[in-house]
Parts: sequence; structure tokens; C-alpha cells
Amino acid sequence: MTSSVHEAREALGARLRELRRDAGISGRELASLAGWHESAVSKIETGDRSPTEAQLRAYCVHTGNEAQLPDLIATLRNVQAAYVEWRKVLGTGTKRRQHQAVKLAEESKLMRIFQPNLIPGILQTAEYAEAVLRRYIKFYRVPDDLDAGVAKRLERQHLLYKGDRRFHILVSEQALQTTVGNDAVMTGQLDRLLAVIGLSRVLLGIVPARAELPIQVTNFVMFDERLVLVEAVTAELSITQPREIGTYGRLFTELAELSATGDAARALIRKALEMRSGQEKPLG
Repeated sequence: MTSSVHEAREALGARLRELRRDAGISGRELASLAGWHESAVSKIETGDRSPTEAQLRAYCVHTGNEAQLPDLIATLRNVQAAYVEWRKVLGTGTKRRQHQAVKLAEESKLMRIFQPNLIPGILQTAEYAEAVLRRYIKFYRVPDDLDAGVAKRLERQHLLYKGDRRFHILVSEQALQTTVGNDAVMTGQLDRLLAVIGLSRVLLGIVPARAELPIQVTNFVMFDERLVLVEAVTAELSITQPREIGTYGRLFTELAELSATGDAARALIRKALEMRSGQEKPLG
């Protein structure tokens, strides 16, 4: 779990501890009054366990702080929203998540995207997007709404051509090599990247395979300076703490400094195309 989520839980726990102490009640006494195991209070107040809304209500009732309940519940829901499991995000299929992505992009002036293994959704061809979302549906065992998910993902791409938004997109060279679908799908996708380099609102950089990375990195998307979305295997993380957003911004800058752009990026894409078509020149 991301440190900002754990820190938020710790802060909520510390606030509950203050309510209890101000009321002159020990942790054991509160557990007894609420009918909990006595270890529950300690785990909640140290941030090791997220409280339920019912537990927040018990804190407020037994410490005489019922007026603080609405604010505490709002705080808890913000913490829960920062770490959402994919089974919940994709619970009704892929379309809803793609709709959220469109909305976030529409609300942003600058999107910074880093993807180490795949081509980002906003640059995907229909065939590539279909293959990617089919994998998600199969792996996470979610409802199959493939056509609707692909349509919504492609809808986001109109933002590349209108308005004053800017997109700084970085992919690792590995993303050019990772097979999605088949060679025909990959050839179409790589041709698409060559066309994207010429778009005025887009700066595409490719981090060479032999570049020395500052740290081990997973994929992430930055929406202005207000939100970073990070995709883990089991959950999507929403980073909103300014200090952490600043760290992601610094990381993105370092990755951008390593990246090839313009003609150098085109050369890497053409190399990947030649490999797909069997035209790579032999060594020696």
C-alpha cells in the first residue's frame, strides 16, 4: 500500500486516539463498551487497520463526540478512495473505468504519462486497445463489455487534437517490443506512434532499454499537480498528497531526461517495426 494511504490511516487513528484520551477512557474500556476484542482499538489507532463506519460511530458515542461523526466518516471515505482494488474498479466491466479516464483527462491541462511495458491507452489503436482490455477482462474475471470499453478508451483520443491541453508521454523501449495481439496489431500500433510524434500537443519520449533508471518504476499518470494514478497488480492507487506528487514529478523529469525524442525516437520505433517484419539487419 502506498505510504500516503498508510499515513492518512495513521492520521485518522491518531485523531480517534485523541478523542478517547480526552474523554478519559482507556483502550481496554472502549473495547469493552463497544463489544470489540481489546486489540481492535490499538490496531485502529496506529493505522494498522482501517476502521469501519460503525466503529467510528462507536468512538463518537462512547466519547461524547457525536457531532464529529460526519467529518470522520468523510475522512474515512477519502482514505478508502485512495486505494481501490481492481475487482471493485472493474466490477461492472471496463467501460466505467474508461469513462473515468476520459473525465480526468478533460479536466487536466497537462498530462504526464509513463508506461514501461505497454503503449498508453490514449495512443492505442483500436486493435491494440481491444487486445489489452481482453487481457484485463480475462485476468480479473470481470464482466465482458469489451466493445464498450474499447469505444470509451478511443473516445479519450479526441483530446489530442483540440483544446489547449498538453501531453508529455514517456514509454520504455520495452513497450515497443511487448507483443500485444500479434505482429499485425503491433505494426499498426508502431505506425501510429510515428504519426503521434508530429502532433503539436504531444511530446513523446522513449526511454532506451540500456538507460540507467533512477529507481525501479511502475506505470503512472500525472494530472496537472493534483493527482497521480498508479496501477498496481491488485489495486489502483490515487496519490493526492503534494509531497508525493512532487516526488513523482521529479521522477518523471529524470525519466524525460533519459528519453529519446524526435528523430531519435523515430529510429527506435522503426527498429521495432523492422524486427516485426523480419527486416532487421544481421549483425557482423
